[in-house]
Amino acid sequence: MKDLIEFLAKNIVSDDSKVKVEESTGESGQVLTLSVAQADMGQIIGKSGRIIKAIRNLLKIRAIRQGKRVYLDLENKD
Repeated sequence: MKDLIEFLAKNIVSDDSKVKVEESTGESGQVLTLSVAQADMGQIIGKSGRIIKAIRNLLKIRAIRQGKRVYLDLENKD
């Protein structure tokens, strides 16, 4: 799952060296935290949140096929 998110994010943002995905296990499933450069945050979110929703939908499809629960958080570094 982590590799899918990294692949998608690196192909969307302009500075792919700042893309990091961290995994952790929560109470209700696996949690992936995506962090990108502050300048690329708008590209990941997209207009009205369409891009991040699409990434979450792809992740959800892959998780369902593997029988897992996975959540994606977007880290906001101020």
